[in-house]
Amino acid sequence: MATDIKDQEALTPKWDVALEALVTEEFAERGVEMRIADFQRLARQYGIRFDDIIDTLFRMCIEGVWGYRNGDGQELSITWQDYEQLFVNGRTKEKDMAEYDGGWFPLRESVE
Repeated sequence: MATDIKDQEALTPKWDVALEALVTEEFAERGVEMRIADFQRLARQYGIRFDDIIDTLFRMCIEGVWGYRNGDGQELSITWQDYEQLFVNGRTKEKDMAEYDGGWFPLRESVE
């Protein structure tokens, strides 16, 4: 039984794969690192909650599928602590992302 649960957990996506596809496709079309304004635009354009996109983005960074480079061009790791601080109240807002003034980019293809 424990093996079945572990197998199921391994098959369960760690983020929203539809949002992953959306931001990855957008990155491929643009060919440049994405900024918070890009995610805000996608949220408005497709009627998606901004924080759902950010949730997916942070989870992909934590798993090493996407990366983040700050405004000074330094690549920084996104950790679970960063995630928990951002989502401390369950939802994050655009103003909560002010310190993330850099660019987001895929590091490798998802294994999900």
